[in-house]
Amino acid sequence: MADHPSEPPSKRKCLGADCGNDAEALQCPTCLKMGMSDSYFCSQDCFKRNWTQHKLHHKAAQGKTQNGITHHIIPPRVGSKPDPVTGFYNPFPTYSFTGPVRPVYPLSAMRTVPKSIARPDYAETGISKSERRLDRAKVDILDAKGQEAMRKVCRLARQVLDIVAAELKPGVTTDYLDERILLGGDILNLDISLYHEGYHADVNETYYVGDRAKADPDSVRVVETARECLDKAIKLVRPGTPIREFGNVIEKHAKSRNCSVVATWGGHGINTNFHPPPWIPHYGQKHTLLVTETGVEVLTAANENSPGGPVPMPTPTNGSAKTNGASKA
Repeated sequence: MADHPSEPPSKRKCLGADCGNDAEALQCPTCLKMGMSDSYFCSQDCFKRNWTQHKLHHKAAQGKTQNGITHHIIPPRVGSKPDPVTGFYNPFPTYSFTGPVRPVYPLSAMRTVPKSIARPDYAETGISKSERRLDRAKVDILDAKGQEAMRKVCRLARQVLDIVAAELKPGVTTDYLDERILLGGDILNLDISLYHEGYHADVNETYYVGDRAKADPDSVRVVETARECLDKAIKLVRPGTPIREFGNVIEKHAKSRNCSVVATWGGHGINTNFHPPPWIPHYGQKHTLLVTETGVEVLTAANENSPGGPVPMPTPTNGSAKTNGASKA
């Protein structure tokens, strides 16, 4: 154990799973070498007693756990009451989480937007009065000016998405959501919404964090299946196509890859309002499409130099799924 008396963890609790004592200025030396903070214990004996469980955190951070799954099942220690040193806390302590990611409050301060920049009507309250007045059976048809405005705002949204995606790598924190660092093997969805000159853009994409994520068959299967579903649906977009056809194609392909469609969510129209009609069956990644008499334009399509992109789908080999030379039984 490393002793750092100059940096006492005032009123911290010991990390020992079976211990409720206050921690001393004793930290795990491996955690210190790896740059992992807050690994305080109350004594050498407590540290030794919890070593078998504690060292799994090291393996998770290194992305070297068996089958690459340990970091999905070991939750971080985020209490329901504010930490006396950091002030961090979990606002939903009784929620049954399925993985290690936890909300860590308080969030970063909201950035100030200059008053000279126009805001949508929901900017302050989160409620759009204009959308509440919409006729849900009517789909707005954009004129030439509106179509060009949508091209511009969607182009800007794609640029923002690409800028953020270029920074994704193991060790980076998401900051705005929680203080959890990104680990090799994670997959991360970025969702960018942009409002410019009265029009909205909405684009998201899922990215692999590190090479380990690209070598995980299950991660690749779900991400690439969503990508394929999106591509198949876009091919159907033209005047006269029944909206129900998108869901039929998406669900059929998802099931063929042993995936399922989340029916709770769905795509939507977008223009001067953020969520106007029509309602579109859900798919995993989304673009903003402009339907014209001649076909469809993918306004938020990736550019040649955009980060991310597809990786080879894993193929079963003697009971194991292989991807990029890696296998998982």
